[in-house]
Amino acid sequence: MMLKKNEIYRAQVTGFTSEGLGVCRVEGCAVFVPNAAPEEVYDLRIVHVGKNAAHGKIINIITRSEQRVNRECPYAKLCGGCDFWHLTYEAECEIKRQRVLDALNRLGGQALQNINITGAKICKNYRNKAQYPVSTDGRAGFFKKGTHDVIEIDRCLILPEITDQAKAAVLSWAKQAKVKPYDEQSHTGLLRHIFVRTAAKTGQIMVCLVINGEDIPQKKRLIAELTKLKGMTCIAINQNMRKGNAVLGEVTKTIWGEDSIEDILCGLRFRISPRSFYQVNRDQAEILYEKAMEAAQLNGNETVLDLYCGTGTITLCLAKKAKNVIGVEVIDAAIENAKENAKRNGIENARFFCADAGQAAKQLAKENTKPDVIVVDPPRKGISADVIEAIAEMSPKKVVYVSCDPATLARDVKLLCEKGYNLTHAEAVDLFPRCSHIESIVCLSK
Repeated sequence: MMLKKNEIYRAQVTGFTSEGLGVCRVEGCAVFVPNAAPEEVYDLRIVHVGKNAAHGKIINIITRSEQRVNRECPYAKLCGGCDFWHLTYEAECEIKRQRVLDALNRLGGQALQNINITGAKICKNYRNKAQYPVSTDGRAGFFKKGTHDVIEIDRCLILPEITDQAKAAVLSWAKQAKVKPYDEQSHTGLLRHIFVRTAAKTGQIMVCLVINGEDIPQKKRLIAELTKLKGMTCIAINQNMRKGNAVLGEVTKTIWGEDSIEDILCGLRFRISPRSFYQVNRDQAEILYEKAMEAAQLNGNETVLDLYCGTGTITLCLAKKAKNVIGVEVIDAAIENAKENAKRNGIENARFFCADAGQAAKQLAKENTKPDVIVVDPPRKGISADVIEAIAEMSPKKVVYVSCDPATLARDVKLLCEKGYNLTHAEAVDLFPRCSHIESIVCLSK
């Protein structure tokens, strides 16, 4: 039977989507429900009926979960940034752990009974990067769930307070300088995003204004506002004159201070520029990388290949325990950062190449390069078919896979198992408390 829009049905939560929505079954149809808690029973109003699933809204909670709590964040119901403020953190971790386990078993062809998850000790003030969209009326915050409507946010609980203070300073300058906000409908106006990065260990701050133009007015006033903040290290503008949703453009110019900030991770110092990839939760990233090194079980005699190496964070951590490491990354600026980071830390057994991971892997396989361990930390889409083939051809003893998407991880695990590997270890690490994303780590061996 087809569900009807605006009709009310009674249903129980049986699981969660990758976006943190509760899944209910109504007359054989999946209904996705925001703000759900495990095993709760609701009266739901159907707000949208799609081809394969429907979306519902909670009208009444019939059976309330003990894991439901009052939200600490006043914006949680509307803001698209977080998903789980209405749950205990223990419940959130269990949802994430189950998601990784289910993906590996259902999509990855495994038969795991259990996996561990390492939760965060700190669930507030942890995020070291913020990208605030600016609305046409000059407000800044985050997008409302499922829209491009900006919700003005004075204080985001997962960001350090200094990040919100930097945003406020930019808005103060913009108002005084009469800077027109960007309008994505007409592609007019100047200020698109306020981009802030902080370094937890050093206290350094970077502010980058993303603009629909080449320059900004009244730079001295902006610099005066921002340099009142302790730790201000880099003030830059990024030119993004393209239509579309991409936040950063190709050209970044520093208008005050350094070109980057520096943080310390796993005892190593890393330079971070506006476009560099750097994990948003430094403390949990340390745990993630330590677990990657544990999975690799290096004894100091191995050659390690790190595909998708970014600015070399994992690569340089591995270099401390391996004979040689090779890092590959497609973004040229990231590779330059990686080389600088190696030099800064006195690491001489790491080499870096700017290339597409698939092309590099194929070339290394053709050159008969035989790494003992291959580490991959790909974007959400996972690793491509040509990378799988090249890994199989190079035939390392171990593949350590760090993933930000359980579904693509499971798909790739299945493909690697078809090439003769066995899954020997899997676990999850939560880098995103209160958000639906989850990192996981697996080791495949021959």
